Amino acid sequence: MNLSSIKGTSRRDFFSRAGDGLFGAALLQLLTDDLFGGELPLEQAASESESSPQNELSDAGRISTYNLDAKPVHHPAKATSVIQLFMNGGPSQMDLFDPKPALAKMDGKPYPGSVEEIGNTSVTDIGVMMGGQYPIARHGESGMWMADPLPCTSQVADDICLINSMWTDHPNHDNALYKIHSGRLFMGYPTLGAWATYGLGSENQNLPAYVVLGDPLGLPKNGTRNWTSGFLPPVYQGTPFRPTGSPILNLQKQYEQPSAVSATAREMLKQLDELHRSKRPHRADLDARIASYGLAARMQLTAHEALDLNRESAETLAMYGVGEPHTDSYARRCLLARRLVERGVRFVQIFLEEQPWDSHVDLAANHREVCTRTDKPVAGLLRDLKRMGLLDSTLVIWGGEFGRTPTSQRSGDVYTGRDHNMQAFTSWMAGGGVKGGLTYGKTDEFGHKVVEDPVSVHDFHATILHLMGLHHQKLFYRRSGLEERLTGVEVPKVVRGILG
Repeated sequence: MNLSSIKGTSRRDFFSRAGDGLFGAALLQLLTDDLFGGELPLEQAASESESSPQNELSDAGRISTYNLDAKPVHHPAKATSVIQLFMNGGPSQMDLFDPKPALAKMDGKPYPGSVEEIGNTSVTDIGVMMGGQYPIARHGESGMWMADPLPCTSQVADDICLINSMWTDHPNHDNALYKIHSGRLFMGYPTLGAWATYGLGSENQNLPAYVVLGDPLGLPKNGTRNWTSGFLPPVYQGTPFRPTGSPILNLQKQYEQPSAVSATAREMLKQLDELHRSKRPHRADLDARIASYGLAARMQLTAHEALDLNRESAETLAMYGVGEPHTDSYARRCLLARRLVERGVRFVQIFLEEQPWDSHVDLAANHREVCTRTDKPVAGLLRDLKRMGLLDSTLVIWGGEFGRTPTSQRSGDVYTGRDHNMQAFTSWMAGGGVKGGLTYGKTDEFGHKVVEDPVSVHDFHATILHLMGLHHQKLFYRRSGLEERLTGVEVPKVVRGILG
């Protein structure tokens, strides 16, 4: 018997019956004999894939364009996973973390220097100096400054490393978002999460290595480009989970069948995929599609347990704010992030909608509202990770794409908000090898410019990679004769002053 005996069968009927009992097992052997000569050339297929395109870790040999197996690190890692709490829109550093008494004294007065120094909009849009909008106090044994809208985060201040000296290259959202996520000012480049999974792979082959938890209120600005794999093989791009209802659809099988039959059918399809792929060694999109279908099949077996928040105790749910009107959505995503890294997911991003922190008008009400939604879940996440012994190996990152100006901004006839400020902003890290209770870097007397220990976006990225066991110079991808890196051409520095 050979394949000619099934020529009269439609493709749909063939695959619907391929897993039926002994027929499936017998057919698998026949396909192996007829198509592969009795032996599946998996090594040949893998070899062809790994020879092109030129993508490699310089001291770890070539890596497959579709392989998400765990890969060797360049040096011992402090963090095995990252949770990035991205605050779209640009939180105000001087209102939340970096109080400036001189700015408070100047409240309502003209900017003392040349308004061109503000540098974002026409001088007619720049208002007067605007002092901090909230009461602010020191917290924890470290005495870290945090404002009144962050009552829960302030209680875990000693676990946080506050970086007040961040700066970036562009005052517009689109470009600044590309920069903070991909290290470049323009679209089309791989994001931090894609680089991390490209370099390290995943500890769990039954869940995506790079997961994105979006907001039910909508996509962030720049949409899916915030988690693209760019020119890296598409298998490394972020996998978005649904923000409401079941995070992943179709996890339940339509019908049950004996496990041996399912395994036989999966193995047959795997071999057919490999045969098809071996003849198309340069199709990274094909690699990614095959890998995604395989992952989907494995997720049907294990993902339901990982995504089921009902398995958590009432105490844990309350700690995050699950079930509370203002915090429920963000709390669920924070808790899900913990469950994912607990199971070996490498990189998890949590986004808010379009630009909730973009406070050009009424900053005081704007920032308080966003803090009300996120403060308790963020603090709950840090407490939970620490309680479970996961904080030491999980790097938590909080921050946006830039900061705000010390002056108010005109909107119509009111001056109650702040404009974008690329010259200084605040981000923080926790766990994963950084010093808790540390405030790093300084800005000028108005919080406008960095004056001590500047941290560029490339420095920021190099430090994150370092904590994950990757050297920013050794992690590259060959493209058009160039060694492309997350950290660009100019050599950045690892911010060793924040390392524990």
